[in-house]
Amino acid sequence: MLAAIRRIAALVRKELLAILSDGPTRIVLVAPAIMQTLVFGYAATFDLSRVPYAVLDASRSQASAELLARVDSAGLFQRVANLDAVPQIAPLVEQGQVLMVLHIPQRLEAGLAAGESVPLQLILDARNSTTAGTAAAYLGEIVAGFNAAQRTRAGLGSPPLRIETRAWFNPQLETRWNFVPALIAALSMLQTLMLTALSVAREREQGTFDQLLVTPLSPAEIMVGKALPPVLIGLLQATLVLSVALWWFGIPLAGSPLTLYVGLVSFMLAGVGIGLAISALAATMQQAMFSAFVLLMPMMLLSGLATPVANMPAWLQLATWLNPLRFGIDYVRRVYLEGVGLATLWPDLVPMLAMAAITLPLAAWLFRNRLV
Repeated sequence: MLAAIRRIAALVRKELLAILSDGPTRIVLVAPAIMQTLVFGYAATFDLSRVPYAVLDASRSQASAELLARVDSAGLFQRVANLDAVPQIAPLVEQGQVLMVLHIPQRLEAGLAAGESVPLQLILDARNSTTAGTAAAYLGEIVAGFNAAQRTRAGLGSPPLRIETRAWFNPQLETRWNFVPALIAALSMLQTLMLTALSVAREREQGTFDQLLVTPLSPAEIMVGKALPPVLIGLLQATLVLSVALWWFGIPLAGSPLTLYVGLVSFMLAGVGIGLAISALAATMQQAMFSAFVLLMPMMLLSGLATPVANMPAWLQLATWLNPLRFGIDYVRRVYLEGVGLATLWPDLVPMLAMAAITLPLAAWLFRNRLV
């Protein structure tokens, strides 16, 4: 047993040296993880900071001026055009110059004075439905405040209901809080799968695979030695992304780091099993890289990284059960934002361990059969 451990440790050392001895390779392992975390954290956000809009104010009354003053003073909406006629609306929206157009009817003030409900027309550029819906919701809050002021002024008293919103796990409702923790799993899976898929294929292509076979290492020991370095590097990358999330973006870790890393190890073992299976089947590095990329795209799309799994069709939700990234992202998000423990996380942990228990023996079987 001790001799086997020494042989595996020697192979692990050899693999790490092969990966880390090259300067450009070291940069590729570290720089993209930090760069992608920063890019996703800043650019891949559904939060709105600026909404260009135009106004067609047919009323031109004190009431419309008060409503527009509320919109302009919110700090989110930027008025880029004051329109005089309906035909001016279409060119602005079609050319993407505005996200929305607010059309105030001529009888606004008269309708309010008569106690009637006056409709406001809101035209949205819905080519990006998420930002359009968010902008409409913000405007709805402003209109609700305007309505409350009008009712109080008319002597009807305060609105009967007052909404006080409290957001759990993300007090400021920032998309970044949901997105960046998920990158801890997503980016580490990207590198782990690629490194594992290329490990045996690289040996074959460089002609060193036969030399590996004449060593005292058994096929199982070779597989273990090939699996451990990607897991270690994946954990290092996860730590880098975690550090960026904590100290650059200031997203607090609510859960236990130990619980987080238990899930990450389970998740990476499942990914390593998939990568080793690809590596055992691929004859060249090009085949291994192509196969890994073919798998990575659907894995990312079906992971819940950008689109919640619950919003997918039922048949597609079933397909996500074969994706370790789905459970890895959900696990990391729950530990990071909710602070839950292992007793609550078993629905994510068990599928990841089950995938590792299936993919690693499968990879060993494929590896053994390729040696024969």
